[in-house]
Amino acid sequence: MIREWFKTGAPWVWLNAAAVSLSLIMVFGLLALIAVRGLGHFWPAQVAAIEYVEKGSKQTITVVGEMVEQQVLKPELAKAAGYTPEQAAAGLAQYLVKTGNRDISGLDFRWLLGKDMRQTSYPENLMVLERREWGNFYGYLESIKQSGEVVAQGEGAWADLAIRMQRTLDIFEQIKDIERGEIGTINYQLERLRLKQRKLELENKFDATAKQGLVLQKAELQKKYQALQANLTDLNQKIRRDSLVAKTSNGQQVEIALEKVVLYYQPNAMNVLQKTGHYFRKVWEFLSDDPREANTEGGVFPAIFGTVMMVMIMAVIVTPFGVIAAVYMREYAKQGTMTRIIRIAVNNLAGVPSIVYGVFGLGFFVYILGGNIDALFFPEAMPAPTFGTPGMLWASLTLALLTLPVVIVSTEEGLSRIPKSIREGSLALGATKAETLWRTVLPMASPAMMTGLILAVARAAGEVAPLMLVGVVKLAPTLPLDGNFPFMHLDRKFMHLGFHIYDVGFQSPNVEAARPLVYATALLLVMVIIGLNLFAVGIRNHLREKYRALEN
Repeated sequence: MIREWFKTGAPWVWLNAAAVSLSLIMVFGLLALIAVRGLGHFWPAQVAAIEYVEKGSKQTITVVGEMVEQQVLKPELAKAAGYTPEQAAAGLAQYLVKTGNRDISGLDFRWLLGKDMRQTSYPENLMVLERREWGNFYGYLESIKQSGEVVAQGEGAWADLAIRMQRTLDIFEQIKDIERGEIGTINYQLERLRLKQRKLELENKFDATAKQGLVLQKAELQKKYQALQANLTDLNQKIRRDSLVAKTSNGQQVEIALEKVVLYYQPNAMNVLQKTGHYFRKVWEFLSDDPREANTEGGVFPAIFGTVMMVMIMAVIVTPFGVIAAVYMREYAKQGTMTRIIRIAVNNLAGVPSIVYGVFGLGFFVYILGGNIDALFFPEAMPAPTFGTPGMLWASLTLALLTLPVVIVSTEEGLSRIPKSIREGSLALGATKAETLWRTVLPMASPAMMTGLILAVARAAGEVAPLMLVGVVKLAPTLPLDGNFPFMHLDRKFMHLGFHIYDVGFQSPNVEAARPLVYATALLLVMVIIGLNLFAVGIRNHLREKYRALEN
C-alpha cells in the first residue's frame, strides 16, 4: 500500500509543499522579527524612576531610564557574582535600563538586579531630551534661561520651552542651509577656480588677462562668502541665547544649551494619539535626516540615496552590455567549442565571491583606469586623486561586472525561446538580420531581459563586501548629486544601507544604543530592494502583455 502510494509521486508533492511552506514561514518570521525590533524602537517608551539598592551598600538611589530588556541570571553566574546558593538556584532577574546622561555618568545603559529594586514609578513630569551629542538626557525640567538669566521656571517653563525650542530649530535649519548650501557652493566654485588656474599654469597660458579674470571671480566669491559668514556669525549668536536647567535623578542640576537639543517630550504624560504622532515623526526623521552620534542616532537618508543611485547607475551600465553579449553569443557567434567555453566561463563568473570583484575593481578600475584618467584629464588636481580613488562610478562598475553573468544568461534564455519561424518570417518579408533583431526579436525577449535585471538589482543592492573597497564610507559629508555643475559627481564616495548595517552593528562604540537601528536599517534595505524589484516587475509584466500576441 505504502509502496504504491510512493509510486504515485504524491509524497514528493507533499514534501515539496512542506519545504516551500517552511521556507515562507521562516522568511516572513524573520521579516516580522526585524520589523518588530526595528519599528518598535521609534515608539516613545515609558521612563521609569526606580528605587535601587546598590550591591554591597544599604544606600538607596534612584535610577531613571527606559526598561529595554529582561533576563534571568544563570545560577553559575549568580554564584560567581557572590550571591547565596539559594538566590542562585532561584534565578535572579536582571533588567537592562537605558539611563542616558552619558556626559554625567559615562554610560548609556546599566543592568539592575530585580531583587535589589525596591519600587518603580512613572512620574509624568519626567522629561526626555534627544541631543545632538552625548545621547539622551533623562531628568526634570527646572527652569529656562535667556542669555544666562532665568526667564521661566516651574509650570511655566514647559510652555516657554516649546516656543524657544521652535525658534532654536528654525535657526539651526538656517545655519545648516547656509553652511551646506550657499557656503558649500562658494567653496566648490573657489576650488574649481584654483584648479583652473593650476591648469593654465601647466599649459603656460596663465597670462595677465587670465590672471585678472580669475582675480575678479575670486573677489566676487569672497565678497559673497564674507556676507554669508557675517550672517552665520549672527545666527550662531542667536542660537546660543537660550538654555534650560534640568535636574537628574540624583539631584544634580545641569544646564543644557537648546542648540544641542533635537527633540523633547514627556513620555509618561503622553496619550495614545500623542505617542502615535511622535512615532510617525521619528520614523520620518529616520528616513529623511542625516545620521549623528557615530551613526547611532538620527536618520539614514544619505545611505538610502546612495543605495538607490548606485543601483540605478549599475542597471544602466549592466543592461546594454549584458544584452549585447547575449545577442552576439546567441545570434551571431558560431555555435562551436569556443562559444561553449565562453558560456561555461560566464556561468562560473556568477559563482565568484563578491570580494574578489571588489579587489579587481580596486586594482583595475580605481588604480589603473582611474589613475590614468587623472593623469590625462585632471593633471591640475594632482597629487590629489579625482577618479583615482574609490567612488560612485567605480562601485557601480564593479557591481555591474558582478551581475553581468545574470543578465547574459537570462537574456540568452529569452532569445532561445523565440520561435525560429518569427525570424524566418521577418527575413522573408525583406527585413535585414539587424532589423529583425531590433524590431522583432529583442522586443519579444525584453521580459527575459527584465528578469535578468531584476535578479541583478536584487543581488547588487544587498552587496557590501566589494563596496567597502571601491566607494562606500561610514559618513559622506555631501551627496553624489547636488546643485553644483556637473550636478552628478560620480567621483564622490557615498553611503550604503548594507554597509551602514555592518558599521552600526559591528563597529559602533555604543552597541546597545545601535542595536535597534540595525533592525530598522535592515528592514529598510529589504523594503528598498522590494521596491526596486516591484518597479522592474511592473515593467516586465507590461512588456510581456504587449508582446504576448506575437508569441502566440
